[in-house]
Amino acid sequence: MTLKEEEHIDVRRFRISLIFPSLFLILLWLIKVVELSEGFELTFLGIFPRRISGLIGILTAPLIHANFDHLLNNSVPLFFLSVAVFFFYHKVSFRVFVYGYFFTNLAVWLLARPAYHIGASGLVYAFGSFLFFGGIIRQNINMLAISLLVTFLYGSMVWGIFPYKPDMSWESHLMGMMAGLGLAIIYRNEGPVIQKHVWEEEEEEEEEESP
Repeated sequence: MTLKEEEHIDVRRFRISLIFPSLFLILLWLIKVVELSEGFELTFLGIFPRRISGLIGILTAPLIHANFDHLLNNSVPLFFLSVAVFFFYHKVSFRVFVYGYFFTNLAVWLLARPAYHIGASGLVYAFGSFLFFGGIIRQNINMLAISLLVTFLYGSMVWGIFPYKPDMSWESHLMGMMAGLGLAIIYRNEGPVIQKHVWEEEEEEEEEESP
């Protein structure tokens, strides 16, 4: 495959990677707009730990946000990180999204303090953790670069797993980070493959032939 053909495939894959994250983000904003325009609150659709009525939040909590500032703060990192997951891990991206979504919220329902937990920040932490630990575990130079970029852009995220703000669901952040780490281990053999250059292949052949 020529370099031009590879670039064409990458451009096409990038465009495809934009579709689902964009649709999901549009859904979040539509829900908030409808909520405000109709004059009602959807906080009751959040996760309320260890309460049967709070189970619905496992499906709906990431879709609900307290206000536009809350939604905007989650939108930028969520879009960037989810696009990265869909681009670099395109074969398992939907599974990573669904499992990260489900396991993060289930863990919050099981372990978090008794209060309503809403917002997509758990997903932000799940995807950021998945990309970061995925690059480290696989020792792939491409993914390590992504890990460093995640650290540079969202390094302050680590503080979000500590309970220093009473109105912040630090439990969602912590559970998301743990879910991302678990998924990085499960899918450690997935992701981009490093293309070996001709001289690298020749060196390996010489090493195998040498006594």
